[in-house]
Amino acid sequence: MFLTITTTGTPERPATDLGYLLHKHPDKAQAFSTSYGTAHVLYPEAETGRCTAALLLEVDAVALVRRGKGKGRGGAPDAALAQYVNDRPYAASSLLAVALSGVFSSAMKGVCHAKPELPGQVRPLRVEVPALPARGGPDLVRKLFEPLGWTVTAEPVPLDTEFPAWGDSRYVRLVLESDALTLAEALRHLYVLLPVLDDAKHYWVAPDEVDKLLRVGEGWLPGHPEQRLITSRYLSRRWALTRQATERLELVRLAETDDSEVEEIDNAVEAETEAEEKPTPLAVQRREAIVTALRQSGAARVLDLGCGQGQLVQTLLKDPAFTEIVGVDVSMRALTIASRRLKLDRMGERQASRVQLFQGSLAYTDVRLKGYDAAVLSEVVEHLDLPRLPALEYAVFGSARPRTVLVTTPNVEYNVRWESLPAGHVRHGDHRFEWTRAEFRAWAEAVAERHGYGVAFEPVGPDDPEVGPPTQMAVFTLTTPKEAKAA
Repeated sequence: MFLTITTTGTPERPATDLGYLLHKHPDKAQAFSTSYGTAHVLYPEAETGRCTAALLLEVDAVALVRRGKGKGRGGAPDAALAQYVNDRPYAASSLLAVALSGVFSSAMKGVCHAKPELPGQVRPLRVEVPALPARGGPDLVRKLFEPLGWTVTAEPVPLDTEFPAWGDSRYVRLVLESDALTLAEALRHLYVLLPVLDDAKHYWVAPDEVDKLLRVGEGWLPGHPEQRLITSRYLSRRWALTRQATERLELVRLAETDDSEVEEIDNAVEAETEAEEKPTPLAVQRREAIVTALRQSGAARVLDLGCGQGQLVQTLLKDPAFTEIVGVDVSMRALTIASRRLKLDRMGERQASRVQLFQGSLAYTDVRLKGYDAAVLSEVVEHLDLPRLPALEYAVFGSARPRTVLVTTPNVEYNVRWESLPAGHVRHGDHRFEWTRAEFRAWAEAVAERHGYGVAFEPVGPDDPEVGPPTQMAVFTLTTPKEAKAA
């Protein structure tokens, strides 16, 4: 990873003042150890008229895997070559942002004890990043930096110069130029917006990231036209943290508008507002609807197919009516997280006898899935390519044949009600499709007819009179007499 900061000067205000601001002497090449490699600071040029400081981050790919493995959402995927072969050593990301804050911490805070007058001075600045991942392309790069006073050049990097027909990659060569910013302001912009453009972080985003974002974003983030996108991406789309940050940023904006302190605005909010009941998350409503349907079916032995990180399995374990719960997923990483969530290694013998997790693909028949009362496919079908749905259909309805099958999937018609979801986009990047209510009903009825099931449909979440509920659920019940009796 590589980044340069260049400034120009005059005999009265030499460009080499950059060394004082960064607290790094232009005549020295210095190295700093970080958690994921070594950061080098050097000056390719240091003259009165022009001075350039370069930050080179050498990433240790092995250290990145070892420190990240198994630690929350930032952990490295299990048994994947991508742990070691990726763009992290070369493309600007949260790794570079963290190195910036560590190596240039005083400069970012606007502190210079040797020459206290320097941090407050605006100066000509030119920042170059040769390889920057930009999810959203050059247009988004300009939307993020131009409102902050930067002149932006974002040149797309071609996938292969030998094969121009392949088009451009998701990387850009970024050049930022400004005559109206201090160095501290420039560093704070980079610290936040580099990982925002990459749309990923190499570490788990904890609640203290909200305080960090507001601290570094002071003075520019509350009024930024892309504030919501910046906040959401910086906090890795964690809804609760994003909402908390957005509310606090709105208080800052109101305080600036009213020329008062944030504390005064905050205290002006009526006490009743704090007592308002928070809406139940859709994921919780979905699990509640599934548990209710399972209870009504009388199921005791339940399969959670595509169990992910084990949230539904954990919910079912709390109800003694479910005597055997099996979680199945194709991802070993997801099963490892589910095992930790359930605390299987510390679970009592009696409780442990009720639950098991195993790896399996729903694209193939599996004798281990036979003989259960019910199977749940919660937010699973939309992750498969449409040509693979018949294989899943046969594996579940044709081979396993539980007495009851519950299938939940997003209702694409409801997407217009999500303010944060751009028009035409699906709810998750891995969704291969999202069905309307009519499309889901047609698929479910055809499956039921082919395999001897009856099917009923239930809404999950608020049932909008125009676009329906956010989640739709089909409840399949085996109707073929002999097979129902055998099951």
